Amino acid sequence: MDVLLIGLVNLVVFMVIFVPVSQRLLGVRFGLGRMAIGAFLTLVVFSPLMNALVGPMPWTGSTGAAVAYLALTALCSMLAGLIFLVLSEALVPTGSLPRVRDLRRDLGGRIARTRRYLQILRIAVRRGLGPYLRGRRRPGREDAAGQADLARSLRLALDEAGVTFVKLGQVLSTRSDIIPASVAHELSRLQDQVSPAPWPAIEQALTEELGAHPQQVFQDFSTEPLAAASVAQVYTARLADTGTPVVVKVQRPGITALVQRDLDIVRRLARTLERNTDWGRSMGVRALAEGFADAMLEELDFTVEAGNMTSVAAGQAVAGNADVVVPELYPGLSTHRVLTMQRLDGVGLSSAAAVLAERGQDGTQLARVLFDCLLSQVAIDGVFHADPHPGNFLLLTDGRLGMLDLGSVGRLDPSTREALQRFLLGVDHGDPVAATDALLEIVHRPDVVDEQALERAVGQFMARHLGAGAALGPAMFNDLFRIITAHGLGVPPEVAAVFRALATIEGTIARLSPGFDLIAASRRFAAAHVTDRLAPDALRRTATEELATLLPMLRRLPRRIDRIAAAAESGRLGLNVRLFADERDRRHFTTMLHQALLVILGATAGVMAVLLLGTPGGPRVTDSMTLFQLFGYNLLVICAVLVLRVLVLIFRLPDARRGS
Repeated sequence: MDVLLIGLVNLVVFMVIFVPVSQRLLGVRFGLGRMAIGAFLTLVVFSPLMNALVGPMPWTGSTGAAVAYLALTALCSMLAGLIFLVLSEALVPTGSLPRVRDLRRDLGGRIARTRRYLQILRIAVRRGLGPYLRGRRRPGREDAAGQADLARSLRLALDEAGVTFVKLGQVLSTRSDIIPASVAHELSRLQDQVSPAPWPAIEQALTEELGAHPQQVFQDFSTEPLAAASVAQVYTARLADTGTPVVVKVQRPGITALVQRDLDIVRRLARTLERNTDWGRSMGVRALAEGFADAMLEELDFTVEAGNMTSVAAGQAVAGNADVVVPELYPGLSTHRVLTMQRLDGVGLSSAAAVLAERGQDGTQLARVLFDCLLSQVAIDGVFHADPHPGNFLLLTDGRLGMLDLGSVGRLDPSTREALQRFLLGVDHGDPVAATDALLEIVHRPDVVDEQALERAVGQFMARHLGAGAALGPAMFNDLFRIITAHGLGVPPEVAAVFRALATIEGTIARLSPGFDLIAASRRFAAAHVTDRLAPDALRRTATEELATLLPMLRRLPRRIDRIAAAAESGRLGLNVRLFADERDRRHFTTMLHQALLVILGATAGVMAVLLLGTPGGPRVTDSMTLFQLFGYNLLVICAVLVLRVLVLIFRLPDARRGS
């Protein structure tokens, strides 16, 4: 017991010394566990190292020699702890392992997530996707039969994996620019219709969100769902004060925790695929997973959908489009899990043909209104319905169209909208050069682009798909995506959402007017709206705005030209260039310079140590060691410390970059 107590006391003493000294020498901080192990190694090797260096201590000799030997032994033994710290940082970087406190707190969640992760992997392997996950097979290199098998296996695996992966498949089905068209078509068959959650669970969720029982908040509330999807269910009700019919969208209980857990698995799978497969790196699956996760989390927050409804309704009001109705939102009865909105009375577009025939209503006119509405949202408002499939529109009893489910909304910045307008104008004029210039401003372009080849490809695309009798549909956008990827261009997610919406609206409009010419409608829209920007009044207004912006600069311009001319005439004109003006550049250069100096000093100390240790003769400090050897060992320790400091910085820098 006494021996154990003495050992613990020694360990504490060594830690008190080892922790600050090691952090100072290596220039980085480590966890307490690693420090304790390093101090223990230092303590273990101290005594054997002392005996190996000098044998029994000559306490009766010179006090200076004894102190020198103690210092040398302490430094050499500390090298064992420092080497352990550097090697542990190389093998297990700081932050790669969870902390004990987090493990204890999240043990249950981690076990559940691991179980779910293994379940997803078993589903993937059982469906024949194992070779693709290991990088042995690449989706884009399969023949037609192989791609068909892959598409079917992927669809079945995602369908079996549950709500989050079904949503992921639906998103991938719209990205023909990064996955084969046959796979995208197969994934478009995924549906997220599920059995409704029991009423008691929904009742409890409504009570928690609204602060009272639904029968107390509303005049009437139906317990039978009007519709049930994977994320939410919809019920009918009446307002307590006016009796106005409304619909209440309620998030399914427990869906948030399930989706967050599955999103973590999606991120992990994406990191694994990008690290281990070439096709994962080329497709940028990690960025895709992050974008999907952000969109999915937004869908779980109904306040985002409420904001989307407000934005789209405001755009409709400004455009004066009263033929497409956005439901009125009731903010006082809406939370992040409950959404209360106006109930629109009508039928889905799947039954619209029979109703239109019965009423004698013009379906072509409604189709034109709907298509112009979407184009106006995309090219003018910048806020558009990103999922305009037939189930998200109603043919109302008054003959208008109702727009539903604005949880998925795309947003375009002004510069992208302007480029899209010029793209539409180039298409309307049949000008591949103007269309190509606008396309290059819409997509992400690499450093080098063969613009002539791209112009020819765009011209062929326009001749094939924009001529007389051509139809706007998925095949057209697949060809456009093929041109974009063939020239190394990247499609931003918001632009991909535009193409997805335009490809989806074709099937929706066909329910109103089969054979509707979307190409001609696009050209009419471009002629009616985009060309307005070239009208004299619009040009005069634009010129006035630009002149007001440039006027302060124009006022200062003559004085500046005069000063430059005077300086040039007198020979005082010069040009000042500040190198490393950015603090980040200075910090990066300073770090590199410090590391280079450490390497040079370490190498110099190592060479001097070798020379001193190999030099015969010299004053003897003890019977077994000369003064030259004592200096050589100290220089060797200095060399080792400097090299270890450089190595630990090298091992730490990648993690710092990943953290940033």
